[in-house]
Amino acid sequence: MPRVEDMLTDLTALRDSRDGRPIRLVVADMDGTLLDSDGVVPDRLWPLLDLMRERGIAFCPASGRQYATLLRLFASHSEGMVFIAENGALVVRDDVEVSSDPLEPRVVRDLVTTTRRLAADGVDLGAVLCGTRTAWIERHDEVFLEQVRPYYARIERVHDLADLAAVEQDVVKVAVCDLDRAERTAEGLVAFGSTHQVVVSGPNWVDVMNPGTNKGAALRRLQESLGVSADETIVFGDYLNDLEMLDAATLSFAMSNAHGDVLERARHRAPSNRDHGVVHVLETLLGAR
Repeated sequence: MPRVEDMLTDLTALRDSRDGRPIRLVVADMDGTLLDSDGVVPDRLWPLLDLMRERGIAFCPASGRQYATLLRLFASHSEGMVFIAENGALVVRDDVEVSSDPLEPRVVRDLVTTTRRLAADGVDLGAVLCGTRTAWIERHDEVFLEQVRPYYARIERVHDLADLAAVEQDVVKVAVCDLDRAERTAEGLVAFGSTHQVVVSGPNWVDVMNPGTNKGAALRRLQESLGVSADETIVFGDYLNDLEMLDAATLSFAMSNAHGDVLERARHRAPSNRDHGVVHVLETLLGAR
């Protein structure tokens, strides 16, 4: 693995090679990318957010997390920020919905039925119906909730997830938490893969969304709305749900701790999230160090 010092030298050369071409949009995945090993935003990011706002650079967390969770993390600096939430199924700026991609109710019910069947076969899992503002669950034991709480700040329990009359918003994503291994659940949801987007978004999570819904598609719509080009965009990612997003930026960075497919897809390498790689890259490219 390259040393942090060597990466910073390479970044300085990259900055100088851009000949003053501007950076106007910075997009960062959260878990395994921006957040450190304790799941915390690095303290050195906050002054960078102030600097980016002064320079007219938009900052956008892009995550499988719920919008409410992202908003809570960035409450002190959320003004003017853009949030790509639910793996691209929801985009919000200044608390105004920019875009969303709801699932058909029939598909939601079929997914609930399928996950129940997998659970009956012995798979230790639970489903989360992800609305634009709230998430709904029917499994509520503490082991499951420990996995859900970091990603969903607003959760409501319902008796029956298949009874969508209890769900007050469009469902934009169904997230399935496998307490053991997400790839196993992804195999169990293979029937949906022919018509919908089924992505392993973490070691324990599988997300099902409409076809064509991903962080990359959301980012491209955002770039179009802001009038920002790929060459003016920086993207950071570490896992499989970040792949399409990396394709939307000339300055695409895989964290050193990233999945092998992500390391191959990205154009550049950043120090790991444990080493606060996103901060290191931004400080260098923005001339803030």
